[in-house]
Amino acid sequence: MERIRYIEAETVADVVEKLFLSAVTVLPDFASEKLSRAAALETSETGKQVLGVLEENLCVAGSLGVPICQDTGMAVVFADVGRLVHVSGASLEDAVNEGVRRAYVNGALRLSVVDDPLYSRKNTNDNTPAVIHIRFTEGDRLVLTAAPKGFGSENMSAVIMMTPSATEDDVVKFVVDTVARAGANPCPPVWIGVGIGGDFESSALLAKRALLREEPSPDARYAALEERINDSVNALGIGPQGFGGSVTCLGVFVEHAPTHIAGLPVAVNINCHVSRHKTAVI
Repeated sequence: MERIRYIEAETVADVVEKLFLSAVTVLPDFASEKLSRAAALETSETGKQVLGVLEENLCVAGSLGVPICQDTGMAVVFADVGRLVHVSGASLEDAVNEGVRRAYVNGALRLSVVDDPLYSRKNTNDNTPAVIHIRFTEGDRLVLTAAPKGFGSENMSAVIMMTPSATEDDVVKFVVDTVARAGANPCPPVWIGVGIGGDFESSALLAKRALLREEPSPDARYAALEERINDSVNALGIGPQGFGGSVTCLGVFVEHAPTHIAGLPVAVNINCHVSRHKTAVI
């Protein structure tokens, strides 16, 4: 007989706190290595210097245990919940928000969340509520990924509702045009997540999830599309921090899903060179 596995809310909060404190100070290895390799590809001397400064910043942040960027972001959490998992003592949502609260308040991270988006815009003073994406899976494990998202890059993201007559060329043009409009605002070199399919909101979630990937798409067609977009974006010449150069993009990740016969949603979620995310399994 299958047995329910109980996980204390306090355990969840503790893990979430540690994930965010780690995510804002140390990049995943693949991201820091890609930034380091970018200097060899950059043709602009100014661009090379900028990339050197960005690398130095990563080293200083890691050695001192301080945030890589002053914008420690809005707290985004991806939770893959095994169907045999039960969080006890509080809801999963409350436990995650408690962990976020501890990380941002006790860790002296910048508090960037306001309670009402249009009118009062009063700071919540603990960076909650987090944006939580829950996905149910098999098994008895809880997989949590903390992805603090700064808004210099988030503000440059976009969604378009194309029709089925749209081609690969149309998709590439939309992504490239989105990056071109963004210019230096998202602190390039950037990472680009692209979501194709689903509906309006799920295409955006696909794009956000894509930024958690570290490898090309396992589908050869989409892997080729990722490479094509990457090359096209780098051809824009925006360069590191917008000073011009050959490295505007560090990587492109495309996620796709089934969609309606009448539509072809495409979402672009841009991330700065600081691709922050950390994962833990409970």
